[in-house]
Amino acid sequence: MNRDQQLRHLRRANEVARETMAKGRHPFGAILVAADGETVLLEHGNVDTVNHAEAVLARVAAHRFDAATLWGCTLVTTVEPCAMCAATQYWAHIGGLLYGMSEERLLELTGNHAANPTLNLPCRSIFAAGQKAIAVSGPVPEVEAEIAALHSGFWQAGA
Repeated sequence: MNRDQQLRHLRRANEVARETMAKGRHPFGAILVAADGETVLLEHGNVDTVNHAEAVLARVAAHRFDAATLWGCTLVTTVEPCAMCAATQYWAHIGGLLYGMSEERLLELTGNHAANPTLNLPCRSIFAAGQKAIAVSGPVPEVEAEIAALHSGFWQAGA
């Protein structure tokens, strides 16, 4: 995936997050991009505190596509996946990850928010503990401010 594709897909994931926030849910969005770097196969927003956008998307993908197809795909998400989401991606056999904003930056925005007790456990650490070489890209400075803007307004408003 080239940089223009990455930015376009990250902005689409952020739009999914915006749509999710409009439904009263936490502003996280994820999309699954096919191996061609263009085709969006799935989109999902956050559902609740245990059904995060990335984990739900990975579960749906694992039911719809075979492992060989998924290994060529990239999960594109607004914020670095938490431990649960990274592990779900790992088990779903999705071979690539692209995220816009780090989990560490999210923690700066949310603070010690009861609805989002952020873990200090980078997704790269989760993947490094496994046996699959999942390609990880992120954070992406060009879109971080756009993603952070959704979170700043949301968590400070008393979500």
